[in-house]
Amino acid sequence: MRTTAIVAALVGCLAFAAGARAEQVDLLLVLAADVSRSIDDGEFNLQRKGYAQAMTDPRVLRAIAGGRHHAIAITFVEWAGAPEQNVVIDWTVVRDEEGAGAVAATMLSAQRSFLGRTSISAAIDFSMERLAAAPAETDKRIIDISGDGTNNSGRAVTEARDQAVAAGITINGLAIINTQANPGYAFHTQPPGGLPKYYEENVIGGPGAFLIQVENFDTFAEAITRKLVTEIAGAPPPQQTASAR
Repeated sequence: MRTTAIVAALVGCLAFAAGARAEQVDLLLVLAADVSRSIDDGEFNLQRKGYAQAMTDPRVLRAIAGGRHHAIAITFVEWAGAPEQNVVIDWTVVRDEEGAGAVAATMLSAQRSFLGRTSISAAIDFSMERLAAAPAETDKRIIDISGDGTNNSGRAVTEARDQAVAAGITINGLAIINTQANPGYAFHTQPPGGLPKYYEENVIGGPGAFLIQVENFDTFAEAITRKLVTEIAGAPPPQQTASAR
């Protein structure tokens, strides 16, 4: 009787452990969007709409469906200065059009998080924390940093990047060329060679890392769509790329 009870208890524990295992997905993705003061309200709205449009794009949905687990997990965060990071959408597993639509709807309805300085380094650090808290599991972890300026708050961005890369995380970049910069853009240092080169040398890194240059906020949706398809499907990076660090 006692032996039977012990066996039953062990079976129960194993069943519980199996049920408690984290869900397997094809990608853990942190979408980290710059909402610093160099981005005015019109540009902010275009950026938000671009993310929402990309999430529901048929190309992105096909990429998700084509993966081994037919699912990705994403979290959407907004960032500005060193103490300013906010989770707009917590970790959500997306498998199909319904799930993607729910994420897109939240993106469009949420209030803007900040209007401060620009700390890419703090955005990377915060994204690392979010990855550590992810409820799903995969070997493929990516942080997407989109921004229109250089790091002007917090620690050195290269330090944050290098720590993320050392942990096996890839950081991809969207360098937005802000052609109608408002007065807040004066806080940015104009880097030698332009913003894309700055992102290549200081922000992106890790296995397969790449950069897309966005000519203005009007083309943001198409850029993020191409970026998502590349990341989810593991396709060759789009034209504007940089080698991994």
